[in-house]
Amino acid sequence: MTPVLTAPEVQVVADLPAWLAVGGGEGLRNALAEPDAVIPTIEEAGLRGLGGAGFPTHRKWAAVAAQPPHAEGGGKWIVCNGNEDEPGTFKDRFLLSRTPHQVIEGALIAAVAVRATNIALYVNPREDQSVVALRLSSLAWSAHPLLDEVSALVGAPVRLHVRESSGLYVGGEETAAVANVMGGFPFPTLKPPYPAERGVHGAPTLLNNVETLSHVPHILRHGAQWYRDLGLGDAVGTKLYSLSGDVLRPGLHELPMGTSLRELVFEHGGGMLAGKGFKAVFTGGPSNTLLTDRDLDVALDFESLVARGSRLGTGAMIVVGEGTSILRKTAEYVGFFAANSCGQCPSCKIGTRQVSRLLERIDAGAGHPADLEALENFTRMLPGSGRCGLVDGAATVLASSLATFRSEYERAVGIGG
Repeated sequence: MTPVLTAPEVQVVADLPAWLAVGGGEGLRNALAEPDAVIPTIEEAGLRGLGGAGFPTHRKWAAVAAQPPHAEGGGKWIVCNGNEDEPGTFKDRFLLSRTPHQVIEGALIAAVAVRATNIALYVNPREDQSVVALRLSSLAWSAHPLLDEVSALVGAPVRLHVRESSGLYVGGEETAAVANVMGGFPFPTLKPPYPAERGVHGAPTLLNNVETLSHVPHILRHGAQWYRDLGLGDAVGTKLYSLSGDVLRPGLHELPMGTSLRELVFEHGGGMLAGKGFKAVFTGGPSNTLLTDRDLDVALDFESLVARGSRLGTGAMIVVGEGTSILRKTAEYVGFFAANSCGQCPSCKIGTRQVSRLLERIDAGAGHPADLEALENFTRMLPGSGRCGLVDGAATVLASSLATFRSEYERAVGIGG
């Protein structure tokens, strides 16, 4: 497959003329020519959110487009979410640092579709190359006549803002991102209201992941059917899979949506490290469920993974080989969630820390059989108890590891010899 988002010719960093020379800007020009056709085209293409949730993109856009502009909040806002801080996920930093113009053009097309006047390019400050690339690219677009055309259509000057996030994992949650863009601490808030109704400075706000927006210029340039045909089976488009762990060739792989787990690991990833058999994979990052060798032929797309009781998430695939402890990896990931709780919700702040302590104790060989019952109770008590998905992620990976690799836990606490 010829790559789209990661093609060598689009990796022009901040060079706007180079981006325009390879067809950049054509999608935006098509959007300007038929602005009311943009959302139907995105719907026909079947584009979904690629930051984790997989929500249909056109529905988000239509919700913001239907809202009146907020006079005091700057009309409407778009937030390009590049906070990316979850272990095993590294796709957005590639796009922001190497192909920032396709991200910005996607955001400008979204601005045309929903009539937004402010675009916040929300980026993790630890990704200094991404920050620099976005600042330079934003300056280049601000001086280009195409931005004036977007402003004329929207009816007010469209401004690009590079906003560095807090760098905290929780800052990727959409309401937390809204707070952070406004300069506040990224505390998630209860919904409703949703950002589409009341977001940045009270204005209707559209939040999309970096990868989602990167697809938009190509869809508007080549058409919805072209995008659909890139996928395998019923899946559409391409997907960036962040492959890491016990494989020979870890890295970022852009493949047709619906590529099998076996092909990703053993063909594109080069197979397992020497001497290791395939044991499991944390799908979609550490906040989702584990798949084992029984699942190697599963198609890596939204519906196929849901049918296996898992989720595509961000597309991160953390491979675990034989000889690597699932208990140890689970303890590491739950520890990550515990350390990144914002502390608002007692169930999250206290619950994730208690689970982390139990896992560390069991992994150290000091656990007791009763600890397993306590962990099981946490998998039932914690889900749905927080304002965001952090506590749910910790509970999901815990429950999955307990169900799939129960024998590891039992051996660690002295059950079954």
